[in-house]
Amino acid sequence: MFFPVCSLSSGKFGTLLSGSWDTTAKVWLNDKCMMTLQGHTAAVWAVKILPEQGLMLTGSADKSIKLWKAGRCERTFNGHEDCVRGLAILSDTEFLSCANDASIRRWQISGECLQNYYGHTNYIYSISVFPHCKDFVTTGEDRSLRIWKRGECAQIIRFPAQSVWSCCVLDNGDIVVGASDGIIRVFTESLERTASAEEIQAFENELSQATVDPKTSDLGDINADDLPGREHLKEPGTREGQTRLIRDNGKVEAYQWSVSEGRWIKIGEVVGSSGATQQTSGRVLFEGKEYDYVFTIDVNENGPSYKLPYNISDDPWLTAYNFLQKNDLNAMFLDQVAKFIIDNTKGQMLGNTDTGFSDPFTGSGRYVPGSSSGSNAVPAPDPFTGAGRYVPGSASNVVPPLSGVVDPFTGRGAYQATDAKAENIYFPKKEAVTFDQANPTQILGKLKELNGNAPEEQKLTEDDLILLEKLLFVTCNTSLETPTAQQLQTLWKAINWPEDIVFPALDILRLSIRNPSVNQNFCSEKDSIQFSSHLLKFLNCNGKQANQLLALRTLCNCFVSQTGQRLMMSQRDTIMSHAIELKLGGNKNIHIALATLTLNYAVWLHKVNNIEGKAQCLSVISTVIEVVQDLEAIFRLLVALGTLISDDTNAVQLAKSLGVDSQIKKYASVSEPAKVSECCRFVLNLL
Repeated sequence: MFFPVCSLSSGKFGTLLSGSWDTTAKVWLNDKCMMTLQGHTAAVWAVKILPEQGLMLTGSADKSIKLWKAGRCERTFNGHEDCVRGLAILSDTEFLSCANDASIRRWQISGECLQNYYGHTNYIYSISVFPHCKDFVTTGEDRSLRIWKRGECAQIIRFPAQSVWSCCVLDNGDIVVGASDGIIRVFTESLERTASAEEIQAFENELSQATVDPKTSDLGDINADDLPGREHLKEPGTREGQTRLIRDNGKVEAYQWSVSEGRWIKIGEVVGSSGATQQTSGRVLFEGKEYDYVFTIDVNENGPSYKLPYNISDDPWLTAYNFLQKNDLNAMFLDQVAKFIIDNTKGQMLGNTDTGFSDPFTGSGRYVPGSSSGSNAVPAPDPFTGAGRYVPGSASNVVPPLSGVVDPFTGRGAYQATDAKAENIYFPKKEAVTFDQANPTQILGKLKELNGNAPEEQKLTEDDLILLEKLLFVTCNTSLETPTAQQLQTLWKAINWPEDIVFPALDILRLSIRNPSVNQNFCSEKDSIQFSSHLLKFLNCNGKQANQLLALRTLCNCFVSQTGQRLMMSQRDTIMSHAIELKLGGNKNIHIALATLTLNYAVWLHKVNNIEGKAQCLSVISTVIEVVQDLEAIFRLLVALGTLISDDTNAVQLAKSLGVDSQIKKYASVSEPAKVSECCRFVLNLL
């Protein structure tokens, strides 16, 4: 059985988190499901990823929010009194939630609710945060977009649609909103991007024609006879979003005060005000409540029929959802039932005289529901069978699993797994692998030779060359001396040479970065972004291979200290996305360096058990191992793979879902070097 997917959140490096009516959330990478998060007891309507911490959030119709790490539920947040509908990330330690209880809550990741916000008068469906601040916007079932600044509702924008489903704040601060009228609208504070006067007037005209149901708004009970006339609009409002009702030519009109524009804006005409009877209002009584429509639905020819009540101010999808839930019907029919309601009711706008309705499934002719002036239910074609009896495909037609597949590990013709008593000396790898080999004499000789080709303003003086020679001696030997600031400044000057002559300076950097003082200098928080950005310039696919190789090796050597590790992990996504672009080159040394970089990330990720980081590295391994030919590079990728999946069943499932087992099994029969086949068999034993 298939269930609707109702929420999505994207992480870095292609990670996707989805939430569904099947009560689960799923983690995806490269179109493959990596893991399933199970724990909620109702639909998962909101999901968010906190990529820097490897955390995930899910909000559910069971009224709870859950925090996940590496596939496990770490914490449950309780407090909302109805279904949780939206989540938004404020920082690495705080997030916002909104719910059907018309409240917004600000939470700490540790579990504490810091603040409640109130303003909406009905379900809140969506929430989004402005960039670089803690202001946010929300939308909901009360026909409004609300803009919150400094913890207060600063502005209310009404819509000519009952349900304002979704909102998203763009990087430039513009707000994109989708509503149940099928229209996406963009709101901006920028005069340059503001719509034309004609478009704004068209929006206000559409808004003024919308219907307002007092039961689903903040208008309360209304008696039209007690309302003032248009003269009441001459008095200014006292606050943003204040609502005022007037009586005009027998109609009740709703207006909202706009502080920014200093005027009352018509937001619709009110229907269903007090004093109406069933005969005068033309509504149908069903289970003690009045409705604009009550349809009769036949799910199959021989089964029972069901009543589907609906008011023009209701949301079609929510009504369809409640109908399916109440009658225990398959959720796959949500869109069909909602579309049936939309096609067969015209209640969003007053004055709509189109009374023709068509069956959404059969399309055979058009029907007009009988007058609802009495208490009997209106007969109508149903969205499942209708005229000609539409019969949906059987939900039991599930593709059967393949049978007769030979086990790739133990079946006939397959290799035999390594003896369980054999010792695995390959992984999990505990320490980073570095590139230490060097010939200082040759490096310095080349540096002096190319110094003559450097631009005049970048040429190194004799004193500069002596400083770099001393730095190379200190960092290549077990010297107790600490590199000086002058030496490091000279090195920075040298690695900024033009690309065609910079490689000996990069080689000095590769060796020097292993020194704790040098590592601290270049990788500290103050200089880390400038340093990493400079190295990433050399990973250009069209750049010189010598620079590509030495930049990769330098990045590998950064892992020798905690300062370097912090830099490498904070820039992981950017570094790996640049590095993987070098996979298509035929240089085996670059492939070995790329494999080593992946291995060093695996070592760190194994220690901290960051599932998103592991997913990224597994994806890199799966991609690179398809093009790399050098067996040393293959061996290092296998060690990285084994390190990532060791003691982590979730990582094992991630690797399996990527098909890594089938990618590597050919290396289990490699004769030389033996370490490749031995390591491969240990990995396959885990898979």
